[in-house]
Amino acid sequence: MSLYPPSNGNLRPPPDFRSIRTAQRSFGVAATLVSVGGFLTYVLLSGFAAGVMNQPLAGHLTIGLALGLFQFLLMAVTIWLYVRHMRRRVDPVADRLRAQLRDSRAQAEAQAQAQAQARRTPAGRWSGTW
Repeated sequence: MSLYPPSNGNLRPPPDFRSIRTAQRSFGVAATLVSVGGFLTYVLLSGFAAGVMNQPLAGHLTIGLALGLFQFLLMAVTIWLYVRHMRRRVDPVADRLRAQLRDSRAQAEAQAQAQAQARRTPAGRWSGTW
């Protein structure tokens, strides 16, 4: 059994598949830029603005420590937004494509069985080679 649906001569992916790729790419690029940008800003401030990062914010909590803890919050929010985006925009389309693939496989198997049945020896003959 093939992993791919029967070929109909069309080499372009279906529009639903392209929409999934576009949705993943657009959100992935934005999420990566925000996450990496936030982390890079923290690292650069730690390296080049140590005096600012050592300023006390409240008690023993410094600006640097607060920004470091903020990195965890930023990652958690990014992950939550990613999961929400995938469930709303990508999963329904992927489920629809999966169902279409399953239906086309079932149809191809039914056609193959019908063709095999048609090639079988007619009733009353015990051997097709004689």
